[in-house]
This record gives sequence, C-alpha cells and structure tokens, in this order.
Amino acid sequence: MIESKYLKENIENIQKLMGIPALKNFETKSLGKLLRLSKIRQYEHGERIITEGDLDPWLYFLLSGKIRIAKASVDIGNIDRKGEIFGEMRIIDSLSRSASVYAVGKTICLAVDTSAKERLAGEGTRDEKLDFLLLLYRIFAEYMSIRLRLTNDELIKAKKQVEKFKKST
Repeated sequence: MIESKYLKENIENIQKLMGIPALKNFETKSLGKLLRLSKIRQYEHGERIITEGDLDPWLYFLLSGKIRIAKASVDIGNIDRKGEIFGEMRIIDSLSRSASVYAVGKTICLAVDTSAKERLAGEGTRDEKLDFLLLLYRIFAEYMSIRLRLTNDELIKAKKQVEKFKKST
C-alpha cells in the first residue's frame, strides 16, 4: 500500500471530492473537514484493504479500480463504482470488521480516519459539527439501503431456485 499524508484543505482537493457522487451534497466547508481526516491509499492487485475481525477506524470511498469482499474466505461481492463507500458498518456499529476487502487490480481509495474526529474539535460551532456528522450518517444510510435492497433481490432469487430444485426432485 502506498499512502499519502493527511490531505490539505485546498480548492483543488475539494473539487476532486465534489466529483464523488456520495459527497455531492456536502458543503465546501464540510468537505474541507473531511479532507483533514483523509488520506489517499493505493493498493496493488490482491492486496488486503480491510481484514475481517479487525477494529481499525478507517472508512473508504473507492476512487478507482475494484474491490472484492470476502467473508470467511467466501467471496460475497465486488464493488467497482467510483465513490462507492465501504468499511462503513464498523464505523456505525463499533463491532469488528464483518468481512475482508481486497484490491482487484490497481485500486485507489480515499481513506477517512474516523478516530481523528478530535481534529474537528475547536473548529466551528457544535451545530456545524453535528450537521457534518449527520450528513455522513445519511450517506451511510443511503448506501446501506441500496445494498439491503440488492441483498433482498438476491435472497428472493435464491429462494425461488431452492423451490424450483425441490419441485424437480
């Protein structure tokens, strides 16, 4: 893994973040806060980004490339859309990582250090900080809703296949 230092709050970096679909609703001020908690990480093919069972504080936005998600060594999905979030479940529920994530090909991510929230201390009003956190959680909720819908579709498809198999035997 190649990792940058924490990013600087400048107009160029903020404009790049605005290109990430999940961050389009952020105000410039909030994007600046996000930058100060973020690093760019580059991974090579097969390199592990997240380890199942870990307690690390990182949240990721896919900038380029593709990731493979595996639980108990079983592949459960791939993500290849720019701006897609992963690693959010650990941040929301504070439990250990539920799956491992691997780079497929060269993969670049925006990694947000959620343990560095103290960096925001003393900056802005309490309401501004709450607005920032609420927007971040709204993004999580939207992505989790989409993933839950896809999982429901897969479950229905699998149940239909099981029923079809039962009838044919």
